[in-house]
Amino acid sequence: MRVVSGVCKGRALKAVPGNSTRPTTDKVKEALFNMIGPYFVGGIGLDLFAGSGGLGLEALSRGLDKVIFVDKDRKAIQTIYENIQACKMEDKAEVYRNDADRALKVLMKRDIQFDYIFLDPPYKKQQLLNLMEKISEYGLLTTGGYIICEHSHDVELPESSGEYTQYKHEKYGIIAITIYSQHSEE
Repeated sequence: MRVVSGVCKGRALKAVPGNSTRPTTDKVKEALFNMIGPYFVGGIGLDLFAGSGGLGLEALSRGLDKVIFVDKDRKAIQTIYENIQACKMEDKAEVYRNDADRALKVLMKRDIQFDYIFLDPPYKKQQLLNLMEKISEYGLLTTGGYIICEHSHDVELPESSGEYTQYKHEKYGIIAITIYSQHSEE
Protein backbone atom coordinates (compact mmCIF):
# COMPACT_ATOMS: atom_id res chain seq x y z
CA MET A 1 0.00 0.00 0.00
CA ARG A 2 1.41 3.35 -1.06
CA VAL A 3 0.59 6.88 -2.17
CA VAL A 4 -0.01 6.53 -5.92
CA SER A 5 0.57 10.09 -7.17
CA GLY A 6 1.31 13.68 -6.22
CA VAL A 7 3.89 15.17 -3.86
CA CYS A 8 4.08 11.97 -1.76
CA LYS A 9 4.12 9.60 -4.76
CA GLY A 10 5.58 6.21 -3.88
CA ARG A 11 5.48 6.76 -0.11
CA ALA A 12 4.73 3.47 1.62
CA LEU A 13 1.74 3.50 3.96
CA LYS A 14 1.22 1.20 6.93
CA ALA A 15 -1.89 -0.93 7.10
CA VAL A 16 -4.00 -1.15 10.23
CA PRO A 17 -2.88 -4.21 12.24
CA GLY A 18 -5.31 -7.12 12.18
CA ASN A 19 -8.08 -7.69 9.69
CA SER A 20 -10.67 -5.19 10.89
CA THR A 21 -10.05 -2.86 7.94
CA ARG A 22 -9.85 -3.39 4.21
CA PRO A 23 -7.42 -0.97 2.54
CA THR A 24 -8.33 0.43 -0.87
CA THR A 25 -6.01 -1.13 -3.44
CA ASP A 26 -3.62 1.09 -5.38
CA LYS A 27 -5.43 0.19 -8.63
CA VAL A 28 -8.83 1.26 -7.26
CA LYS A 29 -7.32 4.38 -5.67
CA GLU A 30 -5.78 5.44 -9.00
CA ALA A 31 -9.06 4.87 -10.85
CA LEU A 32 -11.07 6.72 -8.19
CA PHE A 33 -8.85 9.81 -8.32
CA ASN A 34 -8.84 9.80 -12.12
CA MET A 35 -12.64 10.11 -11.92
CA ILE A 36 -12.65 13.13 -9.56
CA GLY A 37 -9.29 14.81 -10.23
CA PRO A 38 -6.80 13.51 -10.79
CA TYR A 39 -5.20 16.54 -9.10
CA PHE A 40 -6.70 19.35 -7.06
CA VAL A 41 -6.06 23.04 -6.58
CA GLY A 42 -6.97 23.28 -2.92
CA GLY A 43 -10.13 22.14 -1.21
CA ILE A 44 -11.12 20.27 1.94
CA GLY A 45 -11.77 16.56 2.28
CA LEU A 46 -13.36 14.26 4.83
CA ASP A 47 -12.13 10.67 5.07
CA LEU A 48 -14.87 8.96 7.09
CA PHE A 49 -14.08 5.34 8.06
CA ALA A 50 -10.48 6.34 7.31
CA GLY A 51 -8.80 3.04 8.22
CA SER A 52 -5.12 3.65 7.42
CA GLY A 53 -5.88 7.11 6.02
CA GLY A 54 -4.90 6.06 2.50
CA LEU A 55 -7.68 7.90 0.64
CA GLY A 56 -7.26 11.14 2.56
CA LEU A 57 -3.48 11.07 2.20
CA GLU A 58 -3.81 10.43 -1.51
CA ALA A 59 -6.10 13.47 -1.74
CA LEU A 60 -3.59 15.62 0.19
CA SER A 61 -0.74 14.38 -2.00
CA ARG A 62 -2.76 15.39 -5.06
CA GLY A 63 -3.40 18.94 -3.85
CA LEU A 64 -6.17 19.22 -1.26
CA ASP A 65 -5.43 21.84 1.41
CA LYS A 66 -6.79 19.86 4.33
CA VAL A 67 -8.35 16.50 5.18
CA ILE A 68 -10.19 15.47 8.33
CA PHE A 69 -9.73 11.77 9.11
CA VAL A 70 -12.31 9.93 11.23
CA ASP A 71 -12.33 6.33 12.42
CA LYS A 72 -13.66 4.69 15.56
CA ASP A 73 -10.94 2.03 15.84
CA ARG A 74 -8.02 2.87 18.14
CA LYS A 75 -5.51 0.92 16.00
CA ALA A 76 -6.71 2.74 12.89
CA ILE A 77 -6.23 6.14 14.57
CA GLN A 78 -2.65 5.24 15.54
CA THR A 79 -1.95 4.05 11.98
CA ILE A 80 -3.41 7.25 10.50
CA TYR A 81 -1.11 9.36 12.70
CA GLU A 82 1.92 7.30 11.63
CA ASN A 83 1.03 7.58 7.94
CA ILE A 84 0.42 11.33 8.19
CA GLN A 85 3.84 11.74 9.81
CA ALA A 86 5.49 9.57 7.15
CA CYS A 87 3.99 11.84 4.47
CA LYS A 88 4.89 15.00 6.45
CA MET A 89 1.29 16.22 6.24
CA GLU A 90 0.70 17.01 9.93
CA ASP A 91 -0.16 20.65 9.16
CA LYS A 92 -2.87 19.61 6.67
CA ALA A 93 -4.61 16.90 8.70
CA GLU A 94 -6.98 16.57 11.64
CA VAL A 95 -7.63 13.13 13.11
CA TYR A 96 -10.57 12.14 15.30
CA ARG A 97 -11.59 8.89 16.94
CA ASN A 98 -15.35 8.82 16.67
CA ASP A 99 -18.15 6.89 15.00
CA ALA A 100 -19.45 8.28 11.73
CA ASP A 101 -22.82 9.59 12.96
CA ARG A 102 -21.33 11.49 15.90
CA ALA A 103 -18.49 12.83 13.77
CA LEU A 104 -20.94 14.27 11.22
CA LYS A 105 -22.89 16.01 14.01
CA VAL A 106 -19.70 17.52 15.43
CA LEU A 107 -18.59 18.73 12.00
CA MET A 108 -22.01 20.35 11.42
CA LYS A 109 -21.55 22.31 14.65
CA ARG A 110 -18.17 23.51 13.39
CA ASP A 111 -19.94 24.99 10.35
CA ILE A 112 -17.51 23.32 7.95
CA GLN A 113 -18.17 22.14 4.39
CA PHE A 114 -16.21 19.64 2.33
CA ASP A 115 -15.38 19.50 -1.36
CA TYR A 116 -14.77 15.74 -1.21
CA ILE A 117 -16.25 13.25 1.24
CA PHE A 118 -14.86 9.70 1.13
CA LEU A 119 -17.21 7.02 2.50
CA ASP A 120 -15.75 3.55 2.83
CA PRO A 121 -17.76 1.85 5.59
CA PRO A 122 -17.39 -1.85 6.42
CA TYR A 123 -19.11 -3.79 3.63
CA LYS A 124 -21.17 -5.85 6.08
CA LYS A 125 -22.63 -2.70 7.63
CA GLN A 126 -23.50 -0.66 4.58
CA GLN A 127 -25.00 2.62 5.62
CA LEU A 128 -24.16 4.81 2.64
CA LEU A 129 -27.66 6.18 1.98
CA ASN A 130 -28.18 7.00 5.66
CA LEU A 131 -24.82 8.79 5.74
CA MET A 132 -25.65 10.77 2.60
CA GLU A 133 -28.95 11.85 4.15
CA LYS A 134 -27.08 13.17 7.19
CA ILE A 135 -24.45 14.90 5.05
CA SER A 136 -27.29 16.64 3.21
CA GLU A 137 -29.26 17.46 6.36
CA TYR A 138 -26.16 18.94 8.02
CA GLY A 139 -25.07 20.86 4.88
CA LEU A 140 -21.59 19.31 4.88
CA LEU A 141 -20.96 19.16 1.11
CA THR A 142 -20.06 22.24 -0.91
CA THR A 143 -22.00 23.03 -4.07
CA GLY A 144 -20.17 21.11 -6.79
CA GLY A 145 -18.61 18.78 -4.22
CA TYR A 146 -18.43 14.99 -4.45
CA ILE A 147 -19.33 12.08 -2.19
CA ILE A 148 -17.16 9.09 -3.09
CA CYS A 149 -18.59 5.74 -1.94
CA GLU A 150 -16.58 2.54 -1.93
CA HIS A 151 -18.74 -0.54 -1.54
CA SER A 152 -19.18 -4.18 -2.45
CA HIS A 153 -19.82 -4.81 -6.16
CA ASP A 154 -23.17 -6.41 -5.37
CA VAL A 155 -24.55 -3.31 -3.61
CA GLU A 156 -26.75 -1.30 -5.97
CA LEU A 157 -26.99 2.36 -5.07
CA PRO A 158 -29.75 4.56 -6.56
CA GLU A 159 -29.22 7.06 -9.40
CA SER A 160 -30.06 9.82 -6.95
CA SER A 161 -30.40 10.21 -3.22
CA GLY A 162 -31.97 13.38 -1.89
CA GLU A 163 -30.09 16.28 -3.42
CA TYR A 164 -27.29 14.07 -4.79
CA THR A 165 -27.09 12.55 -8.26
CA GLN A 166 -24.87 9.69 -9.32
CA TYR A 167 -21.93 11.14 -11.26
CA LYS A 168 -19.95 7.94 -11.95
CA HIS A 169 -20.15 4.26 -11.11
CA GLU A 170 -17.45 1.68 -11.81
CA LYS A 171 -16.75 -1.89 -10.70
CA TYR A 172 -13.30 -3.34 -10.02
CA GLY A 173 -13.70 -7.03 -9.24
CA ILE A 174 -15.47 -7.30 -5.88
CA ILE A 175 -15.21 -3.53 -5.25
CA ALA A 176 -17.39 -0.78 -6.69
CA ILE A 177 -17.00 2.98 -6.61
CA THR A 178 -20.06 5.21 -6.84
CA ILE A 179 -19.58 8.97 -6.91
CA TYR A 180 -22.37 11.45 -6.22
CA SER A 181 -22.48 15.19 -6.79
CA GLN A 182 -24.96 17.74 -5.57
CA HIS A 183 -27.93 18.51 -7.82
CA SER A 184 -27.77 21.90 -9.46
CA GLU A 185 -30.30 24.39 -8.13
CA GLU A 186 -30.98 25.65 -11.66
